[in-house]
Amino acid sequence: PRGTRNGQKNTRRTDVRVHAEAAKTVGAVTDKDWDEIVLKSNVPVLVDFWAPWCGPCRMIAPLIDEISTEYGEKIKCVKLNTDESPSIATEYGIRSIPTVMIFKDGQKLDTVIGAVPKSTLTGTIDKFLD
Repeated sequence: PRGTRNGQKNTRRTDVRVHAEAAKTVGAVTDKDWDEIVLKSNVPVLVDFWAPWCGPCRMIAPLIDEISTEYGEKIKCVKLNTDESPSIATEYGIRSIPTVMIFKDGQKLDTVIGAVPKSTLTGTIDKFLD
């Protein structure tokens, strides 16, 4: 049947849409607003470097959303689509995604590469909260 491969339904389009919706609630950042949103933030910023075609990125997307909700005003969580904003990804040496970086006072403080457990992300964040 059309839209299937090996008898499985194609869910990729839905996953991309879901991730795009999540990016709206967490906040998306681009090359254009990077300085304002990330570098000039008065709270630490978690940046999720992702792309719509990346399976592991889709795996950690719900974790980033949970972290954003749980930490509230203590940290800002944003997502940067590396396909749409390649210059920032290049500037920070992003070679594989997902990559999560923590910024504070305009400086990159830490990097977590790959689809990691939530505890790894929260442990990294907690090191930099006042």
